[in-house]
Amino acid sequence: MSTGIERKKILIIDDETDMRIFLCNLLGTCGFEPIDAEDRVQGLQKAKAEKPDLIILDVMMAGEAGIQMYRDLKSDEALKTVPVIMVSAIDKKIFLHYQKVQALPQAPEIPDPGAYLEKPLEAEELMQLVHRLTEKDACSPA
Repeated sequence: MSTGIERKKILIIDDETDMRIFLCNLLGTCGFEPIDAEDRVQGLQKAKAEKPDLIILDVMMAGEAGIQMYRDLKSDEALKTVPVIMVSAIDKKIFLHYQKVQALPQAPEIPDPGAYLEKPLEAEELMQLVHRLTEKDACSPA
């Protein structure tokens, strides 16, 4: 029997296993449907297949995978409207500066992410952003 409530899908893309487990558990207990991917290739495949309501993306995956993946997402017609929360150990100003420097002159400008959080993540702050970006009722602690 269905409850009629559709769980919002959140795609977590991070190369750190512990971070993916933490985020999947946190989101799952708050009524979301977490989906995880460990790299850019797997993340893009799952984003296209699952059509998530929100993506949580690690900036500092191997190489420039996180930054390039963000650019890929925002350049894809089917995925460009999906909000993205970027998470990283690097400062937000450095990330935004890097985004602008890496932009090709002829390429369309890539919008800033829906939110940017520095690690270590604060669960309450993250969940407030997730709720705001997915327009879901707040998770009540048990």
